[in-house]
Amino acid sequence: MPRLPEKRLNEDALKVKMTMNRENDMTKTMMATALFASTVALAAPALADEIKIKPLVDMRLRYEQVDQDGLAPKAEAVTARARMGAEAGNSLFSVLVEAEGTLALDESYNSGVNGKTAYPLVADPENVELNRAQIQFKGLAKTVVTMGRQRINLDDQRFVGAVGWRDNEQTFDAVRVEYTGVKNLKADLTYSWSARTIWGMDGGNVYGAARQQAIGGDNVLANVTYKHALGTVTGFAYLVDQDEAKVSGFRNSSQTFGARYAAAYPLTKAAKLSAVVSYAYQRDYKANPNEYAADYWLGELALEAKGFKLTGGYELLGSGKGASAGQTLASFQTPLATLHKFNGWADKFLTTPANGLQDMYATLGYTRLKVGPFDAITASATYHDYDSDRLNVDYGSEVNLLLTAKLRKFAFTLKYADYNAKTFATDTSKLWASVEWAY
Repeated sequence: MPRLPEKRLNEDALKVKMTMNRENDMTKTMMATALFASTVALAAPALADEIKIKPLVDMRLRYEQVDQDGLAPKAEAVTARARMGAEAGNSLFSVLVEAEGTLALDESYNSGVNGKTAYPLVADPENVELNRAQIQFKGLAKTVVTMGRQRINLDDQRFVGAVGWRDNEQTFDAVRVEYTGVKNLKADLTYSWSARTIWGMDGGNVYGAARQQAIGGDNVLANVTYKHALGTVTGFAYLVDQDEAKVSGFRNSSQTFGARYAAAYPLTKAAKLSAVVSYAYQRDYKANPNEYAADYWLGELALEAKGFKLTGGYELLGSGKGASAGQTLASFQTPLATLHKFNGWADKFLTTPANGLQDMYATLGYTRLKVGPFDAITASATYHDYDSDRLNVDYGSEVNLLLTAKLRKFAFTLKYADYNAKTFATDTSKLWASVEWAY
């Protein structure tokens, strides 16, 4: 009997796996929804006299301009985003439901899924979706259990975050358990079968096949934190299993193990020194076709005094060791992170280059309280210098500027990024102006 080529067998196996995973994701979501509804129905009568309802409202109007070499027209995006919902519960039990919608008032930009590829990318597509729908049990043996579609931010969001900068938030269909039964210790364990991405309801259409509305898989996120007088120590293990072949061809599936230390040291009554050190080790996982191992390092020091803050840091996302020639994304990746927060606001390094990334940065900031009608005003300037991990490649540099003001429930933001390319990507400048109101 003739034998099929191994490549054909692997492709067929992946297709079968993807089909089965989609069916499993749907089954898991249906089961969670049924559990959600039945639990509410059973618990609500007993707790009705104690339940309080809290409205959830968060609205933002934002202008974003992008000028990128190689793309003739500038992108100009005016978007309005609203999140509205409610949380009902008491000290033992709560239910939260929140909808999210984004409207493009000026869509002169490539949203990633609208087909306007002549423009630079502004990753804020129009969208209407159920952003969060969760049930939470708390107060039982110092354990909090959250089930359903939820927001998850771990540590500084370097590995797992909600991508709050974008209009369409990243949330997770998941079961999360947080335990604080031991003094100064917190154990946080999550199983997520779907990541609801920033691409919204049009994700996965003909213009953005690699930009899915949701990415299924079996993700396990474990985080244990211990607080001590000398600082906070965190150990973590993140097993990311992404089943969508169109999204990096399974190459974002990885297993990451690491630790983080953060502390603040008072120098005087008006000054303090803070430090963060982190290390992680990452390998390929599950259906990832690459075989690699990569390191992550972070070292940061900050000095604060009289409203000023000076920060200096170094971050390494290593190139893959053991990766064969021609492999892509065989470097340290963080696909579930709030990526805009790191490595510059021009967003040139959302995917770590194959040769890795070294980011040396310095920030000078100043915050002043009670300025005229404003509760607080903050200004900062950051400089990044980017190099590869191997082959000694000078990628480029970037300047980030920020001015924010808070007035009761309003937040005003003016923000600028200027990326100067040497050997990676192209010169890009971005400007944002926004106002946000949250209740």
